[in-house]
Amino acid sequence: MRRNPAPAELEPVEAFCNTATLLHHEDELARPETAGVWLRAHGCPEAVGPGGLAALTEARETVRAFLVERTSPEALDALNRLIHSVAGAPTVRPDGTLALRPAGDEPVARIVRTVLESLVRDGLTGRHAARLKACAAPECRWVFYDRAPSSNGLWCDMDVCGARHKMRAYRARTGGATRRDT
Repeated sequence: MRRNPAPAELEPVEAFCNTATLLHHEDELARPETAGVWLRAHGCPEAVGPGGLAALTEARETVRAFLVERTSPEALDALNRLIHSVAGAPTVRPDGTLALRPAGDEPVARIVRTVLESLVRDGLTGRHAARLKACAAPECRWVFYDRAPSSNGLWCDMDVCGARHKMRAYRARTGGATRRDT
């Protein structure tokens, strides 16, 4: 996708959610070797077994579902359950930032906690709250940071997902066939 990356504070959320490119049926967490590369690049040198990869995938999709519909009771409940599973009560650091206390020190919990801490600290309130989004195209759901002044972007890439949406809407209006009236 061609958008600029999220600010550093939200990069862990964006990078984690975008380990799957649904539009191309690619998933970095699907195989131990590709997951290992991603995990090492993001500070987790330990190997993660199949159960851990499944937990990471479930956590990713929970965060993505929340970004798709932030007010959905189901998405909020799932996000709260995820937070509870990897973190205790939040704490305030000496610099005034919020931190999630570890509920455990397993590699999967550490990675997920880092993502959730970024989301809770910078993606729910303040200047970044409404700008971290998942693409409105159900077959895509790529997570992006909306830098438009009005913060009304819907698509990860207007040339791909936006164009597909516009073409579908056009076909629905015209009955799917193009006619030439002469």
